[in-house]
Amino acid sequence: MAPVLPLVLPLQPRIRLAQGIWLLSWLLALTGGLTALCSGHLLIQLRPLGTFLAPSCPFPALPQVALAAGAVALGTGVMGAGASRASLNAARYPPWRGVLGPLLVAGTVGGGGLLVLALGLALGLPGSLGAGLEEGLGTALAHYKDTEVPGHCHAKRLVDELQLRHHCCGRHGYKDWFGVQWVSSRYLDPNDQDVVDRIQSNVEGLYLIDGVPFSCCNPHSPRPCLQSRLSDPHAHPIFDPRQPNLNLWAQGCHGVLLGYLQGLASTLGSILAVTFLLQALVLLGLRYLQTALEGLNGVIDGEGVTQGYLFPGGLKTAWLQAGVSHRPAPEEALPEEAPPVEGLPAA
Repeated sequence: MAPVLPLVLPLQPRIRLAQGIWLLSWLLALTGGLTALCSGHLLIQLRPLGTFLAPSCPFPALPQVALAAGAVALGTGVMGAGASRASLNAARYPPWRGVLGPLLVAGTVGGGGLLVLALGLALGLPGSLGAGLEEGLGTALAHYKDTEVPGHCHAKRLVDELQLRHHCCGRHGYKDWFGVQWVSSRYLDPNDQDVVDRIQSNVEGLYLIDGVPFSCCNPHSPRPCLQSRLSDPHAHPIFDPRQPNLNLWAQGCHGVLLGYLQGLASTLGSILAVTFLLQALVLLGLRYLQTALEGLNGVIDGEGVTQGYLFPGGLKTAWLQAGVSHRPAPEEALPEEAPPVEGLPAA
């Protein structure tokens, strides 16, 4: 069978092909490094923010797979640059002849598979991020008061840092704090009749108030922060509860985190797409260069015209050469000639 996608490569096109692969390989190494850096940055951001994701949310898998894909792309780029540069020198190329085969297989199966998986995660996982944040933020707000409960003692500090750093309040707004008990029972006076009435009026026995933690306060507000009795229009002079952004952070943390993490995932997905394209070009170029040089016994400066290709004799032949045994059909046996009949003696 004829080779798959053959390409005739005289001397000068072979040299230009090697030079182009060298340039593309360094670009691949650069984008692979950027992929690894962006993945590492997202992993670092998820260390504190992972508390506000549901345990079942698969979003943290994106930077982990992308980090592995970036590392493989970086290695493929460096090796491709070395192989293409060595192919310009007949004395330096022979040691690379045994490396190109495993490099092409590892780059195609390992690197390509990781890049495709990471791209799929970058496209699909941000859609599930909203539900993960919805559940995770609700759990974090509910455990805000549990400063002495093992496993939740850091919830208050993490929520306060989140609201101060990202300028947000509550899950979808400051009124989310009205539906959870965020003051620990340790700091409630059991002899206070107002406290007793609030607890008894709640079916779950929670102490609910129309107030917010200090981390919801906007430091740019011209007046002191108002944290309690926010739903009472007569409690605070010259304060309109319909415009809390003058005193509190206006946005909820769900929308802020969703936009922030989706922005990071979008940037990472764009870099992954460029890395995938460069890796495909480098691997294709290396394959053509490898097969072209094998036709000249590895001598790139040979004057003869050689042919590069993807597979030597079609996909079927390529699989057979990869290790699938094949037994040719037996040829039909030619009919044996009858022995010459000796003439009978005349009677």
